[in-house]
Formats: sequence, structure tokens, C-alpha cells
Amino acid sequence: MEVASYASRMNPIGATFQPDVRSVRPKQTSSIPTMRLNDGNEIPMLAFGLGAAYSDSDSAQIVESASRAIRNGFYHLDAAEVYGNERGLGMAIRRSGVPRQQLFVTTKVWTVATTVKAAFEASLERLGLEYIDLYLVAWPQIADNPARLQQIWAEMEAIRETGRARSIGVSNFLQEDLETILRTAKVRPAINQIEYHTYLQHRNLIDFHRRNDIATAGYSPLTPITKASAGPVDGILSSLARRYGVSEAEVALRWVLDQGIVAVTTSSSEGRIQGLIRRLPTFKLTSDEIQEISERGMQKHFRGFFNDIFAPDDRR
Repeated sequence: MEVASYASRMNPIGATFQPDVRSVRPKQTSSIPTMRLNDGNEIPMLAFGLGAAYSDSDSAQIVESASRAIRNGFYHLDAAEVYGNERGLGMAIRRSGVPRQQLFVTTKVWTVATTVKAAFEASLERLGLEYIDLYLVAWPQIADNPARLQQIWAEMEAIRETGRARSIGVSNFLQEDLETILRTAKVRPAINQIEYHTYLQHRNLIDFHRRNDIATAGYSPLTPITKASAGPVDGILSSLARRYGVSEAEVALRWVLDQGIVAVTTSSSEGRIQGLIRRLPTFKLTSDEIQEISERGMQKHFRGFFNDIFAPDDRR
């Protein structure tokens, strides 16, 4: 399994996985890479997100979705308290027969009725696990003022200290939110999981992450294909898919991975899941290809989530 360090600033995915600066056909690789976080733990760079497709009342569908992912080699599994998918994921893990240490489980705290510790313990109980690999604050709106956000982060640090959350991080944070918690943090966030795709590139935020040794994870990376199609990247995705003998979705995911960003994706199709696991490791994009996709993507702006919070032209 490849391990890429996030410490590198210019090429954060590491020497083996750098985009080829000469724009020649890339080397082949044999597996989905992992990335070393700032706390020394390793995170698989391709995650299966259970998302909001099913609620807790649809536990059978959640179990089947997670089971489908696990049996086809998705060992990074991304859940969230707010979507009610933790219990179903836990059932799928127990039924899979895959040793716990081979899995990487992420979940998130959405609200804090009493303490973060109480929310965390409730997530552990629903998952039926003794520890979580990555525990995230799901959004900065969990707090109504900066001091409260700093307190919540201090509670996250205390959970990490117990060892029951191996790594801690945040999700949907802007630079100002990160700056708020960094002012008092003893442990900096390992990662910030954000909506990330060709039409929402967060350029300044990604640069801030790299300067502060905070990894980036991107959810909804297939938005230009699934929600915002008929756009300026259609042609280049199609052209590169033909060149590499893969799907347009696989090109869109490589564009994320080859920038040193964890991709959180999903599918209800077993065939598509198998294709991702089989083909994504077999190619990588050149630096010129990454740049061309990025430049074309900047011609359009689309945000799939939190449009009640952000203005239509807000690209942060």
C-alpha cells in the first residue's frame, strides 16, 4: 500500500504519486494510496460515503450499501450522526468478517446537546465499535460563537487523548473557522472534509490547509457529472476517459486524488464500485491534465450543499 506524506507543500501526495511534470503517460500503480496525516496516522485516500440516501429507519438499505462497499474493497467508510447511518454501518462491519484493524471508519458530530463526549459515546454505541479512526466536527455552525467553537474543539482533543478517536478533524470549515480553533488548539485538525469538485475548488482554503499541514478530503467529487453536467469540463473528462480507457467519473476522481486530496464518493451500483477499485489505481493524470481540468472548472461555479448559508457567487 502506498503511503503519501501530506508534509510536502508543492506535491502533497508524495514522490511516487506526483503528477508528471513532463506530461508523459503516467506510471501504473497497484493500489489505492494512503496518506499520512499530521498526527502520523494513515488514511485511505478513497472513501465510501454512506451519505443521506437512507435514514436510520432504512437500516436494511444502509447495511446493504455498506456491505456492498466492504465486500468490493472499500475499507474507508464515511458515516455521520446527522444522517442516521451509523447503526447500519456497524451491522455491515460485523457481518463483513473483515478484521476491524483493516477498516478505517469516519463519523461526525452534528449537534452537541450536552457534551461532545456524550455525542461521541452515542456514536460508538450505534456503530458497535471500540474506537473510531477519524472523528469530525461536521460543521462550524455547531457553535453559535467563537468561544464555543474553541470549547468544542478542546472536547475533541480530550476524546483523542483517550485513544478512542485515533484522529480528529473538521468538516465544512472555512479559513476563518479554522483560524478560530487554531488560536487555542493543542492539537491541530488532521483534516477538513469539504465539498470539492471541479466547480467548487476553494483555492485559498486548500492553500491554507497545505500551509498549516491540514489534509483535505472532498465529498461530492462527481458533482460535475451527477448534478452539474453540461459544463466546461465535460469535453476534457470525456477525452481523458477515452485516452485511459476508464469512465469520466474515474477521471474526475483521479483529478481529486492526484492533487493529494482524499475523495469521498458513493454508488449504489456494484459494478461501478468494482470498476473504481479495479481501475483507479491503474492510471494517474499528468500535471498538464490536472491544470486543464482545473482551469476549465473555474469557468463555472456550483455548490450542492449549504446554499442557505452561502451567497450564489461565494466560492470559498
